[in-house]
This record gives sequence, C-alpha cells and structure tokens, in this order.
Amino acid sequence: MAAPKAVSATPFIYCLNMATIRGHKLGFVKELEVASKAGFRSVEIWMDTLQEYLAKGGTLSDAKKRLGDLGITVENSIGFTEWIVNDEPARTKGLEQMKKEMDLLAQIGCKRTAAPPKGATELPVLELKRVAERYRTVLEMGDKSGVVPQLELWGFSKNLGRTSEVSYVALETGHPSARILLDIFHLYKGGSSIDTLPFIGKPVVEILHMNDYPADKPAATVVDADRIYPGDGVAPIRKVLQILQSPDRPLIISFEVFNKNYYSQDPLTVTKTALAKMKAITKGI
Repeated sequence: MAAPKAVSATPFIYCLNMATIRGHKLGFVKELEVASKAGFRSVEIWMDTLQEYLAKGGTLSDAKKRLGDLGITVENSIGFTEWIVNDEPARTKGLEQMKKEMDLLAQIGCKRTAAPPKGATELPVLELKRVAERYRTVLEMGDKSGVVPQLELWGFSKNLGRTSEVSYVALETGHPSARILLDIFHLYKGGSSIDTLPFIGKPVVEILHMNDYPADKPAATVVDADRIYPGDGVAPIRKVLQILQSPDRPLIISFEVFNKNYYSQDPLTVTKTALAKMKAITKGI
C-alpha cells in the first residue's frame, strides 16, 4: 500500500516583498529587522539592495547569520536581468549577471529568483517557443546553483503579460523545475481571466504576489503605485487564493506594493498592517 500523501499543516506562508518598504531607503539589514519585528518570517529581497550592502562592506556570511538570528527565510529575490531579449550581446550579459546573482543568493539560502520579461516589455512580440528556449537556459543555470528562476508575469508587458503566455512558456521548456510567479495586480493589469486560472497546475505556482487595487482604477490606467493593502480594494483575492492553494504544500503569499502613501508612514506600522490584513483576508480559506 502506498504511503499517505503529506498534507500541508498551513495553507499559506506570509511573506514580505521589500518593495513595500523600499521607498523608506532603510538598507538591507534594517529592512530585515523591520520585517522580523512586524512578525514576518519570510521575505523577498531586492537584488540591488543586497548588492549595495555587499558594496559597503557587508558579507554573505554575515547576511546569512543575520537572517538566522532574525528567524527569517529569503524565499525569493527580485532581479532584472535581460535573459529574454533578442539582442544576443545584451542577452549574454544578462545571463552572466543572472549566474552571478544566483551564486550570491545560494550562499544566503535563497532558492528562487524572479525572471521577468525585463528588456522586452515593448514591441516586438517575441516568439513564445524562442522564449521557452531562453527560459530553459536559465532553468539549467538554476540546476547548477540550486536557485530556481520563477517566470514572472508582468501585466503591462507586450511579452509575458498574460497567464496564457507564461503557462505556454513554462510547459514548452520541458523542464521539471519550471515555475510561474503570479501577481494579483498583474493578473488585472494584463487582462488575464480569473475563471481560467484553474487551468494552471498548482505545483507550478509557489509564490503569489499579494496586493489589491481600488475600484476607480481601470486596468488600462492602473499603475504600480496604485497597489494597496489586501481587502482595501476590489480584487478577487480570496477567489485567487482558493484556486491556487494546494493541500500538498503552503502557497507563499508575498505582499508587494509600491505605494507612496505607505512610504511616507512608519515602516514598522506599514509592515504590521500588511501582515494583519493578509491574515484577515485569508481567514477561513
């Protein structure tokens, strides 16, 4: 008789994307301290903030120790390498940059990095089979480093702006580590239907960027700065969570906003509010 399948003890891991307090310009260590004090045990860091920390004399070993002392896991990193572009020299440079970043991330225990369509947000529309080949290349780089690139949906982009596109690319790689990084805001911005979201297999989505948007901002004009706390807007967040949650493992839900009003407030207040609203909207799911 086969062993019973493991069941996740909790449906969600609450995570803080540092974009939320990026405007406070706290720096790598202080951002981690604020997140920990607010009650987060998982974060998404921004690659440039880590690199700035290292440039000013910080070390990866110290960063890893600080993370351990604070009880924080780095679930993912936000970087912007041009791995997808047609321009071969630019793509080669982007791949070299991604390899270096993956090597750094592996040393602090981070097992994922974002792979958005940086450099290809405008025309021309790229051939998706070619994009899949390029994504497979970075997946194979991830095989060596232990850091898995997450194919990121950008709803405003002419390439990888819809769930149908990122799903096709992930499938076409033929690589078992292919993963898709979705975002409540980008689903709305790109016009992806929530009703067909169940077509995406749950194992391929490990992280969801959580945020909300106001009723008076149509998809055509809504921008990053309009993102707000979950539950403060009209996004179908609970429906998305019900679709994507898995009984096998918790879904990492990462709060990511670029709200200038929040940047003007105390960062600890912002992060505490974010965690409280995340827990409120997920209650009972």
